[in-house]
Amino acid sequence: MATTYDPKITALLCVDLYNDFLSEGGKLFPWIKDIAKENNMHENLRAIVKAAREAGIKVYHVPHHRWEPGDYVNWKYPSPYQLGAAERQAFAKGTWGGTFHDDFQVQPGDIVATEHWASSGFPNTDLEHQLKRYGKEKIICVGLLANTCLEATARIGMELGFHVTLVRDATSARSHEALHAALNIDGPTYAHEVLSTEELLSAIKEGRKISAAADSAGDPYQVPGSGRLQGT
Repeated sequence: MATTYDPKITALLCVDLYNDFLSEGGKLFPWIKDIAKENNMHENLRAIVKAAREAGIKVYHVPHHRWEPGDYVNWKYPSPYQLGAAERQAFAKGTWGGTFHDDFQVQPGDIVATEHWASSGFPNTDLEHQLKRYGKEKIICVGLLANTCLEATARIGMELGFHVTLVRDATSARSHEALHAALNIDGPTYAHEVLSTEELLSAIKEGRKISAAADSAGDPYQVPGSGRLQGT
């Protein structure tokens, strides 16, 4: 049976959807714009977020640390990735580049995880807690970059016991080789599904139907009009 996405147990993780990545004039936009244009990434992201909201799937914003003066200074082992971000002052706090793109602003009911300092959205943040407190078991991972923060977040999500879905045309990378490695070589070793946007939207729609039908039928194990289970 194909995977479906019950809104009650599914979360959409939007990774690093900052202006610096997604907008003309963004510091890192030149890195991803060509591949993003080829795969229609921005419109696909918009369609996925819209479908998730309509289906009742909770949206989680998974933000990278926003650079501030002094970051990584005197750190013993900063990664090359962190040093590069500091050199470019990527996602600088209090700047346009360090705010979410207008198409992906936080809406009422969304969750904003604490910022991740390296690649994954899980270590040293509250993301796992925020997922589990709402009973989420499945995570749909979209955003940037395919081979860094997106992959690291999705991979550790699997390690923590979540069902993981990647969306091949809702991300981008600095090169076709990096994108291919993330989605076609590494992704299938840990992700339970690697889908296109079209496939995901169909699955979300089906999950919404199944959930609505179950709600309409009611829980057969529940005593009508009570909070008790049959036989208790």
